[in-house]
Amino acid sequence: MRMIIHDLDESFHKQVSTKLSDVIWADGKYAPCQGCFDCWTRHPATCGMMDSLHQMCRVIGQADDLVIITENCYGGYSPEVKNILDRSIGASTPMSTYRGGEMHHTLRYGRKGTWKVIVYGDISDNEKSTWELMVERNRINHGYQSAEIIFMDDITDLEVSKI
Repeated sequence: MRMIIHDLDESFHKQVSTKLSDVIWADGKYAPCQGCFDCWTRHPATCGMMDSLHQMCRVIGQADDLVIITENCYGGYSPEVKNILDRSIGASTPMSTYRGGEMHHTLRYGRKGTWKVIVYGDISDNEKSTWELMVERNRINHGYQSAEIIFMDDITDLEVSKI
């Protein structure tokens, strides 16, 4: 299954939701991660906060390919998208293992396909370098085989059929 997380407007969400079933709209209508780690220990892969992101660990953990569409925010994910990614920490366990000669958390759902990030907005060269490093580290931490990053100045050029 391919999961799409985006921070675009409601009209884009409706458009993409009619073509794809697994779409998460980062609309900000949910609580931020509280850092309690219950999704790691007490209730594995389930957040203790009962809102729309309650099962986000499982949803993201079970995605074969993940596509993230986010506005550039100082060389990082938009706050709304970052919040969703924070709430998915339970897709791994608190145990550690070696992957690629580095220590990482053990994956709860196994290895996956592609971690793809589409970044839009004004992006400096330094921010692009930060993005490239961050996307690669996210790929490794979440157990994806490959990563892809696309920079777009104007998000209106994005074609839903090419996501």
